[in-house]
Amino acid sequence: MSDPSRPRASLRTAVVWDVLQDALDRRVKATGRDSLDVLDTGGGSGNFAVPVARLGHRVTVVDPSPNALFALERRAAEAGVADRVRGVQGDAHGLFDVVEPGGYDAVLCHGVLEYVDDPAEGVRNAVAALRPEGVLSLLAAGLGGAVLARALAGHFTEAHQALQDPDGRWGSGDPMPRRFTAEQLTALVEGAGLRVGAVHGVRVFADLVPGVLVDTEPGAVDALLRLEAAAAELPAFRSVATQLHVLGETAGTAGG
Repeated sequence: MSDPSRPRASLRTAVVWDVLQDALDRRVKATGRDSLDVLDTGGGSGNFAVPVARLGHRVTVVDPSPNALFALERRAAEAGVADRVRGVQGDAHGLFDVVEPGGYDAVLCHGVLEYVDDPAEGVRNAVAALRPEGVLSLLAAGLGGAVLARALAGHFTEAHQALQDPDGRWGSGDPMPRRFTAEQLTALVEGAGLRVGAVHGVRVFADLVPGVLVDTEPGAVDALLRLEAAAAELPAFRSVATQLHVLGETAGTAGG
């Protein structure tokens, strides 16, 4: 099941949530423990941390924003999982200033690599936080989705610029510092010593469909969710997704 935050928000999280929940369930079975230790780097106000805690896991959220951590605390309390969610101020670069290495069954690194100075270091730090058997959930902005969106909006020069730019940016006004291809993200994960368990495109269609259609057409959200799920693993469609999700697993991790 997707994150309960329906309807529109689920279009942004459903594919990732389904993959992540399955990975956590597999770790529960492999470890024989009902509760896992999960680290959410850049976890902000708890979009994933709180649902993960609802599954019974202990979640540590590292985020540089005090405001986000305050919102996380409030959200966890409202969800009744305050005892399983801990927020600490920090970032991916100085991760081990605030958490212990090698202490987590799963690490979430969502929306982080776009902003760090060195994405490879960010992935290495996330991997170093894992136990000998663990999983990494990596979510980052996709290059193809940005190129397609700019072209469909009639900004052809910007689309071309994004396609050629080393960081995938369409111009000086682009709010996103960096975008990735699936090949770049899988190379980062493998370079940090993990094997790639799965690669999915996220928001292949959701950002292109007019919001009024999704909000007013009966059954549109559910139909679009099914379409997103069906297209997520197909290379032709994930190459134009707004975001890319890579599941990395340590060499000894069963399943995948």
